[in-house]
Amino acid sequence: MTEPVDPRELRVSDAERSHVVNLLQKAIGHGLLSLDEFTERTDRALAAKTRGDLNAVLVDLPGLTHTDPTSPVRTPPVELRVNMSKIKRGGAWDVPRELIIRNRLGLIMLDFSEARIEHAEVRINLDVSGGQVKLQLPEQATVDTNGVQVIAGKVLDRVRGSTGRPKFVITGRITAGKLKIRRSGYVRIGNLVIRSPWRMGVAAD
Repeated sequence: MTEPVDPRELRVSDAERSHVVNLLQKAIGHGLLSLDEFTERTDRALAAKTRGDLNAVLVDLPGLTHTDPTSPVRTPPVELRVNMSKIKRGGAWDVPRELIIRNRLGLIMLDFSEARIEHAEVRINLDVSGGQVKLQLPEQATVDTNGVQVIAGKVLDRVRGSTGRPKFVITGRITAGKLKIRRSGYVRIGNLVIRSPWRMGVAAD
């Protein structure tokens, strides 16, 4: 079976390079870049071979979006917000490249095990106060929680040290709340497949 191509490894066109240079010019007008930074990033953009190379010159510039329809350089994040309530996602749902989670004394449960994930990296930014966030990752997923600031809360990461894709990068702040991360596992007994946790099914022969 052919491995899926990482979107960041796709080649870019001259039109995409020029478009990103125009965005960098706007960044100067907004005071986001110095002239030296603009010159350095323009050189990198014009020399870019892949979308990953092109992403790198825009990634820390808020409000700038690559609008070329053939390139997924930047797309608006999807926000999930709860206030003393609950949100659950599971099954074959479409996972955005970036998620923002705002949780006030609530519960957000995201099961990525059977989700449609078209990105090699999924970024999740947390703003949690007194609530819980539970993430169920695919079997081969990787997670990075180094960017999470915890104040009187807890991070339970049972995926740490794994390798593979997609990679989940978790950042943000947890205050008096909890983040639980685990990975799905599968056991086959005859024609019965048990997914740990939560689900049981019949294996396809």
